Amino acid sequence: MLAPWGVMLPNFNPFGLDPWPLLEVARAVEDADFDAGWVGDHLTFHPPIMDATVALGAAAAVTSRMKLGFAVLLAAMRQPVWLAKSLATIEQLAPGRLIVGVGAGGEHEPEWSAAGADLAGRGGRLDEFLSILPALLAGERVDHIGARLNVHTPPLAAAVLVLPPLVVGGRSDAAVRRAARFADGWLGVWLSPTGFKRSCEQLAAFAQEFGRPSPEPMLLAFAAIGDDTANCRDHAARLYRAQYNLGYEAVERWTLTGSVESVADQLGAYREAGARSIALIPARPKLLEQVERMADVRRAVGA
Repeated sequence: MLAPWGVMLPNFNPFGLDPWPLLEVARAVEDADFDAGWVGDHLTFHPPIMDATVALGAAAAVTSRMKLGFAVLLAAMRQPVWLAKSLATIEQLAPGRLIVGVGAGGEHEPEWSAAGADLAGRGGRLDEFLSILPALLAGERVDHIGARLNVHTPPLAAAVLVLPPLVVGGRSDAAVRRAARFADGWLGVWLSPTGFKRSCEQLAAFAQEFGRPSPEPMLLAFAAIGDDTANCRDHAARLYRAQYNLGYEAVERWTLTGSVESVADQLGAYREAGARSIALIPARPKLLEQVERMADVRRAVGA
């Protein structure tokens, strides 16, 4: 498995925590024996947000064992050669620990305009980027002329010896198909266990079509854990308003709230639906306490 249990590190700051606890939480996640720490990506969004590549590089400096992954990079928004160099640099700082997660991501149009990127063509641009990413990471000369992406680069000095695992995120049919075509894992979010199982079945069918092994199904889930269920729900609602400008009623059915036992039961349903790896997003402001509760959940669910 790529990373059986992971936690999203706070490079987003929807609760306005001061000081920003990214490094403290990264250390705590590794100390709690999680397999991975993940970061999200946006140029500009509703809450304050750190650059994903810089944040993961900083997490690499204060950890030594756990995997470090993107959940997920908006690669189609970024210049591909610079991005490949950043990824190769993180891999050199944390050898064998990087997981490259990418997604199309188009929910916030102003950031695409700010980046000078094409929102409408992001899916095709992402596919072309993924087709040349192995060569870029390996430091090879790349001359690519595509429908949406032109890349001409000499060999890059910052290169990786072993390509890191690739994960594609998204719940659309296009995202699942992209994962089957290119990736080692597929990361689903905001899906019921039934919907997750359906996507896993699609993933296997698409992989067979491409003549590839089926990528590993991975779940990304928001979790607000505690015996004070009403406060859990309130904290989750605050997070969604601050981070996504969403009402809680729109995402309540996909959010894990309640006691350790209740959240473990909910995750058990996703395990049965096919989730082989799980990444949890803390949805309460006391992040270190939530990391402890998430470790309790992991023990309750079992390997």
